[in-house]
Amino acid sequence: MAGTAEELMRSRYAAFALGDPAYLLRTWHPETRPARLDLPGGRRWRGLEVLATSGGSPFHIEGTVTFRAHYATADGESGTQSEHSRFTRHEGDWVYLDGS
Repeated sequence: MAGTAEELMRSRYAAFALGDPAYLLRTWHPETRPARLDLPGGRRWRGLEVLATSGGSPFHIEGTVTFRAHYATADGESGTQSEHSRFTRHEGDWVYLDGS
């Protein structure tokens, strides 16, 4: 598993880009994890910008990552998705808690 909250954020972005909902669910805190996850189709993820981090090191139990992910739609339009994500430790591993 990831050594920092930012590393987990980056691996979760890769899972979105590759269409791997099993990984996303596995790295989601059990108290906030949905029963199932259907990834939206029609987007090609083109890049991730980490805008800010707080905590989330190997020495912390909580952390945040603010990011902007870039995508293109099937019809060629560009867009972004931004989020301030919260991460925490669960059974020793970093997991995604929630985002706004």
